Amino acid sequence: MGVSLARKAQPSPTGAIAPVIVVGAGPVGIRTVQALVKREPTTPIVLYGDEPWAPYNRVRLSSLVAGEVKLGGLANEPRLPVDARVIAHYNAAVVDIDRDARSVSDAHGNVQQYSSLVLATGSRPHVPGIPGIDKRGVFTFRNLDDAQRLMARQARSRRTVVLGGGLLGLEAARAMQRQNTEVVVVDHTNRLMSRQLDDTGAELLREHVLAHGIQSVLGVAVDALAGDDTVAGVCLRGGRTIECDTVIVAAGIRPNVELALQAGLAIGKGIRVNDAMQTTDPDIFAVGECAEHRGRVYGLVAPGLEQAEVAAHCILGGDSDYAGSVQASRLKVLGTPVFSMGRVGEEENPLEVTTVTYAHPENGVYRKLAVRRRRLVGAIAVGEWEELGRIQEGVTRQRLVGPWQLKRFRDTGQLWPLEEARSVCDWPASATVCNCTGVTRGQLSDAIAGGAVTVDALMASTGASSVCGGCRPLIGELAQTTEPPAPERGYRTLLATGIIALVFAVLVASALQVPYSGSVEVPWQWDLLWRDSLAKQITGFTTLGLSLALLSLSLRKRWKRFSRGAFPVWRMVHVVLGLAALIALLLHTGMRMGANLNYLLMLSFVGLIGIGTLAAGVISTAHRFDASLGRRLRNLSVWGHILLFWPLPALLGFHIVKAYYF
Repeated sequence: MGVSLARKAQPSPTGAIAPVIVVGAGPVGIRTVQALVKREPTTPIVLYGDEPWAPYNRVRLSSLVAGEVKLGGLANEPRLPVDARVIAHYNAAVVDIDRDARSVSDAHGNVQQYSSLVLATGSRPHVPGIPGIDKRGVFTFRNLDDAQRLMARQARSRRTVVLGGGLLGLEAARAMQRQNTEVVVVDHTNRLMSRQLDDTGAELLREHVLAHGIQSVLGVAVDALAGDDTVAGVCLRGGRTIECDTVIVAAGIRPNVELALQAGLAIGKGIRVNDAMQTTDPDIFAVGECAEHRGRVYGLVAPGLEQAEVAAHCILGGDSDYAGSVQASRLKVLGTPVFSMGRVGEEENPLEVTTVTYAHPENGVYRKLAVRRRRLVGAIAVGEWEELGRIQEGVTRQRLVGPWQLKRFRDTGQLWPLEEARSVCDWPASATVCNCTGVTRGQLSDAIAGGAVTVDALMASTGASSVCGGCRPLIGELAQTTEPPAPERGYRTLLATGIIALVFAVLVASALQVPYSGSVEVPWQWDLLWRDSLAKQITGFTTLGLSLALLSLSLRKRWKRFSRGAFPVWRMVHVVLGLAALIALLLHTGMRMGANLNYLLMLSFVGLIGIGTLAAGVISTAHRFDASLGRRLRNLSVWGHILLFWPLPALLGFHIVKAYYF
């Protein structure tokens, strides 16, 4: 579907500028309002919400039912400047769209014209047509009304059956355990969280859920609900009946498309939109769970927030495209972290992706990576995982992974060495910290620079951690590290010495050799250094001795018993000795590269010095640029330095034997 940008706010027939209307006061509708105000504060906006409540955080409803947060903890009012031209109408459902008159009508009979219209009508619970589904004691779990009814039900429920073993079903099951209620989860698929997990991960999750008292009945359909007027049990196909007094339906969602359908907009699974989030009417946009983009309806908050940003940009005359989202689910099920992102679960295609797994079931740990053409495209995790934030960023950016990394993952469950586990402070500015709201590390750092130096201030400023709260530890880590990284000890000397060594190495590599003396009458015959046997032996063995000293100094970092003194001091000594060895080598050769084995020996020396100076330069200037980039350059240069050293002993041995033998 092609992209056609909408017009900016247009005057109404009365002469006033018609506002942008946003229908829906959920998280996605609120984000649309915020994005419009952020880009153009003078934009007139009218927000409609059909619930009697001020905007609240739907994602944390299960925490409310479980007693983990109070009602005030769900507040999600728009954070807007005081001069923002936004009018909000709550408990005012929009019931009609007149596309010809460019107006909407609400349930109270009020008519409001629009310049652009955004439909953020969300979704409703899917209630399957099971006989008896309309009995008393059957609940859905989608909004604040549902949550309050379940909170009232908790005290009198002895056994609750949850129909649906997905994200919402497990959240509902966890929440209903508050009053020691017996909970059973029923799902027609053969595993929990079938869309997000594979068989192994789902089985580990099932065992964990069972250990906390929640039973699960999987791979069987529900035939009917037993009872007269009030539910008394769930009748399963095959004849089994699970007695209960409460049933919660968590069997998926259905996009709210009725308003768009009445207006004559194109409908599929949801309201069909193009890459600018426009419907078939270029002045009407749809975002969130009601929208169908490229044949797909996203059932999570984060994609809707991305869509809201795109729609706001296009409404105000910008050029922006939505290319789809990488879906990520990250939650805690009874204290155990469960993570799924990318092409795993139902989206895993064994013909397109290669999978690598690590399992430690006795510790409740299971991890799986999906790789396509050496790029990370999906991940599953059950249990704690220190590098999960970096994995999430890697899947989002489809980072390259090497075979040695995959081998490490198979053996240890870590894609990167433990010492490389990066703080969120080291993440790239574009890396997403809050997956629910799409807030990046760069946005959080900008907010810190602007004075928001506490977790609460960062949440208020950026909206991060305002949905599920799972990224709050990351934000806390970032808030506590507002100062730039300190430079390495002695970095100026390290940098200066490295530059001098690099100059010498370049001179040698450029074959700018010192000439022989042209006359015996010259007072100082400098060419004796490489013509006289004794002089050559002195400079040669000096070079050899300094090289051995350099090798011994490298043990400071790699042999635990060799740990006396501060490492930065030893590094400085290493660099100075390296420069001395290079000077001795120049005196020994006159900056001549030689031929055959001598040439290879000199090439190894020069390469070793060159890579070493690069390492010194990176270490001494790492505090001036992105820490993650600095770490990668540092590792590459250090390992290059080590690899180039290995041919040196053999070449030196041949050189010494040749000199004395012949």
